[in-house]
Amino acid sequence: MAGCAPTAVDPVSTPSPTWAAPTPTPTPAGPTLVVDGSAEDNLPLFTEVMQTVAATAQSVEGRAYIDALAGAGFDKSAMEVTYDRTTVDNAADSIQFSVAWEGECLIGQVGPSTPAPTAVVLPALPAGGCLIGETRPIDW
Repeated sequence: MAGCAPTAVDPVSTPSPTWAAPTPTPTPAGPTLVVDGSAEDNLPLFTEVMQTVAATAQSVEGRAYIDALAGAGFDKSAMEVTYDRTTVDNAADSIQFSVAWEGECLIGQVGPSTPAPTAVVLPALPAGGCLIGETRPIDW
């Protein structure tokens, strides 16, 4: 009868069911575009984009800011930028760029005469637009 005796189960060697923990959904790092938000809600993203471009070799090239802002989701058709070269083809002391947003403007300024890249929210101009004076056509 020895062969009929129940065998003891070794709890250490018995495989236990395995399960995989759910993979967390990654969340974007840093600010994101708030499509239904205000200009103030989108200032953190605008500022981050501006600071990122300002830290590159293209820091005084208006097109670099427009392209980066468009890449972040801002509407290119709502943007303005000043010229980055003077009429005698010198580098501009500073450039400004903007995004019109619900009657307000996200405005950035960078350049050698600007102590640090600066971004603010201001009301749109009474005649429309955000920047005073002649701006560069955004035709690319």
